[in-house]
Amino acid sequence: MPRHSNASPPEKFDIANIRFTEVTRATRGSFETLFQQPGAPKYCWCMAWRYSGREHIQSDEKKRLMMALIDTGTPVGILAEIGGKAVGWCSVAPRETYRKLSNRQDDSETGVWSIVCFYVPRALRGGGLASALLDAAIDHAFAKGAHIIEAYPVEDASPSYRFMGFRDMFAVRGFHEIGMAGSRRHVMRLER
Repeated sequence: MPRHSNASPPEKFDIANIRFTEVTRATRGSFETLFQQPGAPKYCWCMAWRYSGREHIQSDEKKRLMMALIDTGTPVGILAEIGGKAVGWCSVAPRETYRKLSNRQDDSETGVWSIVCFYVPRALRGGGLASALLDAAIDHAFAKGAHIIEAYPVEDASPSYRFMGFRDMFAVRGFHEIGMAGSRRHVMRLER
């Protein structure tokens, strides 16, 4: 008997219609709306790799801390928008705005930006939005003065850390591996 999936195919969208914007005080409302949707990572508010002062905090406190970063002008990431509606997120920011991301990290380096997280709603997965977000994040970081972009993706079959992206997606864009961060996350770099 054939198996039928209840999963819907990815929604279709034209990559050319996607606009990418930096999350700032002016655009934070779109960021909040995206993260408050059903299925969005509102439990995290993309604070997992950022300094929070303490380890276990509630989601409303994580949101408050993220909004404080945005309000002070700290770079936190970019949004993908279609028709004025935020449909995806990539956390891309100077590495020093995150807590230690790998044991290999040399904190004396300057000009290093890190890509640590993607969020694409389930209905849009598999349609190229994460790849488009990665391309936009690369352009954004270099435009903001990055000399090196570092990322920490996993293999496609990884059971965890999938929100950090997949190794092949970075390799095809010229990122090279410099080591591992833990047992699953590859430390990869792109330099210009």
